[in-house]
Amino acid sequence: MRAEPQPAAYRADPVILELADWLASPVSAADFPANTLRYRNDRWAAAVGLSALNDKEWLSHFGRFEPLPDNLPQPLALKYHGHQFRVYNPEIGDGRGFLHAQIRDGDNRLLDCGTKGSGTTPYSRAGDGRLTLKGAVREILATEMLEAQGVYTSKTLSVVETGEELWRGDEPSPTRSAVMVRLSHGHIRIGTFQRLALLEEPEHMAALVDYCLQNYPGPPPPAGAPGADEPAVRLLHQVVERMADLAASWMVAGFVHGVLNTDNMNISGESFDYGPWRWLPKWDASFTAAYFDQQGLYAFGRQPEALHWNCGQLAVALRQVAEAPPLIAALERFGALYMDAIARRWTWRLGVKPQGSEKDAQLVATCEAAMRHSDVEPEEFWLRHRGGRNAKGGLADALAGYSPVEDDSAYWDRAPVQSILIDGVETIWSAIDQRDDWGPLQEKIAGIRQLGAALGTPPTPAGQPSTSNN
Repeated sequence: MRAEPQPAAYRADPVILELADWLASPVSAADFPANTLRYRNDRWAAAVGLSALNDKEWLSHFGRFEPLPDNLPQPLALKYHGHQFRVYNPEIGDGRGFLHAQIRDGDNRLLDCGTKGSGTTPYSRAGDGRLTLKGAVREILATEMLEAQGVYTSKTLSVVETGEELWRGDEPSPTRSAVMVRLSHGHIRIGTFQRLALLEEPEHMAALVDYCLQNYPGPPPPAGAPGADEPAVRLLHQVVERMADLAASWMVAGFVHGVLNTDNMNISGESFDYGPWRWLPKWDASFTAAYFDQQGLYAFGRQPEALHWNCGQLAVALRQVAEAPPLIAALERFGALYMDAIARRWTWRLGVKPQGSEKDAQLVATCEAAMRHSDVEPEEFWLRHRGGRNAKGGLADALAGYSPVEDDSAYWDRAPVQSILIDGVETIWSAIDQRDDWGPLQEKIAGIRQLGAALGTPPTPAGQPSTSNN
């Protein structure tokens, strides 16, 4: 069984202020006409010492964005650039969000409270800085499901409805508005480094590298790795390990992020920023989530390639402070790390004990073929074959010699498939939009959390920042 996030005392630690003069711009939250609390994630609020807030206090901090005690005195919109669908864009940054607070959890992890839909900033361009309530509901569902499936993900901490009518071209309008708060293990992106490289600011680049190594610690590079004593090289090794595991975790989950731009890549390896995401209705490498991804650049089966390419852009940026050969050596580890992560996470999700790289790789290939040929939804496949049960033909042969893990077999005998397919999402949203009925969303969250508890604690790579809760 997976341990719940453990309650901890509130510990403010706004260390970003050390870099804020050149990394961020002070901003103010929008003055919303209403503040109606729609969702608060109390189990993660407890993990950062915020669960004792009553609803009035909660709204003051996460609806009107009054500073938390001893924390950032004013919100900060972070500066970054990024490759968007492989085209470099220097005209971006936090355009409808900001960093509101930094807090240490019980494991001493630095966690950021970052917003979405909190108003315009200097980087909003032509945007209104707002978020639709439907977008917030979709992010609740995405983060809850990914957390249950063992993906290292941001958490949706709060959703407050803000009483404005918004017009959007990709959903019926006018539609309701909201402001959301994410709890994330940092907001330093690959695009943050790219901006400093373009501006040719090596001193700031070195300071940012040190900040990341200190606040998102990981293991040293492998023994004998060239340049292992150089901070930038150490950081790239850690990011490559984290991104390889993140790609594998999405693939095992059957999840398609949709927009894998370098400004959407957190160097802590944490999945975040959920826009046009989808879960697979069937195993299909060509499935895309974003209607505007006409070339399938970020299709399901191309996600590992996209994350590897993004790591390459980080390496290019780090050339400001490190030589190329050790950075290239770090990048070359991605493929093997990804295959190790696929095997580790695949056997975990199937509920069997790993047998070794060659046999595990054969099992993965056989399972993929079985899903392709049956057109079964991945979540149904995992449920049906948990612990190796109900296997026939080639799948039974591939599972020969695998032992099931000890888990709550009674759950798997009675559990429904916890789908997060688009039709189900629309049904949940319709209940909210038409009847203000939040019951289906609450029921879905409860079911997803039961799945997460039954799956237990996922395996994690050495390079991922330490956490006992994910």
